[in-house]
Amino acid sequence: MLEKVLVALDFSLYSQKILDRISEIPGIQEVVLVHVVDANRPARLDWTHGSPHIVNTQALLEEKKTFLEHLGIRASIRVDVVVNAITQSPISQAILEIANTEKVSLIVIGARGINPIQELLLGSVSSSVVRYAATNVLIMHFPQDSVDPKESPASPYPKLFSKVLVPTDFSRSAGDASAFIKKIPGIKEIVLLHVVSRAESEQDIEVHIKTAEIRLEEMKKELSGTGADIKLRAGSGDPTEMILSVADDDEVSLIAMSAFGVDRIRELVLGSTTFAVVRKTKKPVLIIRTGLESKTS
Repeated sequence: MLEKVLVALDFSLYSQKILDRISEIPGIQEVVLVHVVDANRPARLDWTHGSPHIVNTQALLEEKKTFLEHLGIRASIRVDVVVNAITQSPISQAILEIANTEKVSLIVIGARGINPIQELLLGSVSSSVVRYAATNVLIMHFPQDSVDPKESPASPYPKLFSKVLVPTDFSRSAGDASAFIKKIPGIKEIVLLHVVSRAESEQDIEVHIKTAEIRLEEMKKELSGTGADIKLRAGSGDPTEMILSVADDDEVSLIAMSAFGVDRIRELVLGSTTFAVVRKTKKPVLIIRTGLESKTS
């Protein structure tokens, strides 16, 4: 399922942390390491494919390739120099094009890059990849103290897929995302969550929650063959805030969400709740694209 993975690197401490955990992706066999140079910038106009800057970049990627091969993972490298780009986000476009060419099953990228803008919780390149990727995307978040050597080291992380929060709105896309999670081996615990966000009265909320609990029980039965411990959560309120709260309270290792929700006309490219969670959470987020959205939108 996740055998071939593209990892976008910018050589920051943040991206090195991604490589440190890459072997935690179940079933991973091959990694395509990608670094994109935006040569449209004035300071990089002479960064052609044969320049010392590009040669040095290739050498750095070779080091990362060797690191992965020592973990038993096949690796290849791609250095893409973007010139004469007319798009607003040439780096993300290059990443997406390589992902399509290489036919990867997962793109892994850090939530922030080498020069994070503090007031934003998601970098512009990551944001664009999340929105427009045609395949699954894993956005890696790390607390700042875990990537900043000036700060004290963070406590060890749980394994990436050890405890997974799976929010659902009971849409067909969400159902396909749950089926995707079911096929991933090694998950020890799955937290299924439904948030009631629309109701006319308190009584109406209670009815919706009880209905949700019944449907969550049905989902639990469908996931019973995974060997994971299944926990159910149903509540009301703002979906984004509830997902963030449950993720923290239950100390999950990963949030796994469908790219699309039930309100397909309004959400268009990426579900608004999914994108809000990616921006605000401090947890890794797996955005699942099953192909359904391209068939039914």
